[in-house]
Amino acid sequence: MLSLPIEIDAVKGFLDPDEGAALYHAARSAAPLGPCLEIGGYCGKSAVYLGRACQEKGSTLFSVDHHRGSEENQPGWGYHDPDLWDHKADAMDTLPFFRETIRQAALEETVIPIVGRSEQVGRLWATPLALLFIDGGHTHDAAFADYDLWSPHVMPGGLLAIHDVFPDPKDGGRPPYEVYLKAVASGVFEDLAAVKSLRILRRG
Repeated sequence: MLSLPIEIDAVKGFLDPDEGAALYHAARSAAPLGPCLEIGGYCGKSAVYLGRACQEKGSTLFSVDHHRGSEENQPGWGYHDPDLWDHKADAMDTLPFFRETIRQAALEETVIPIVGRSEQVGRLWATPLALLFIDGGHTHDAAFADYDLWSPHVMPGGLLAIHDVFPDPKDGGRPPYEVYLKAVASGVFEDLAAVKSLRILRRG
């Protein structure tokens, strides 16, 4: 049974518990191969699931996020949380919440936050990844940039996880679903599991 070192429901975020458990088990299977990386840390909910698995397997989780919030987190949008607004910066700032989550979960030696835009970090990245979790910006440009820049770093036998994949457009935005279709059509990745809006694929 999955045991987390923190009350996960108290952590701000949009990850369903069943999706989180699936991420945890995927990371446990992949982490012995090498480090894992997530795009989109927000307040740390997914990092707890992934980080716990990495901790148990002696691996590392990198979490890439500029922590200024994606498009749907901005004022006037449906997923805006005013508690995350930094009035001094006049911008969102989820980094303090992320760090506190990781501290409370006793994962500071396992989870390494990288504060920066995915596109900037991805252009300089060179380390093979055992697992890549894409859950960053959901615009077409952001979602496809995350896939195009980062998926080549998934090592053979490694896993690619994509969040917010909704085949029915009534349920959510299209870009993550379209990225998932691109991954399947590439012939590089094969479907492994679908848990609610989470898709997990393996690189051949």
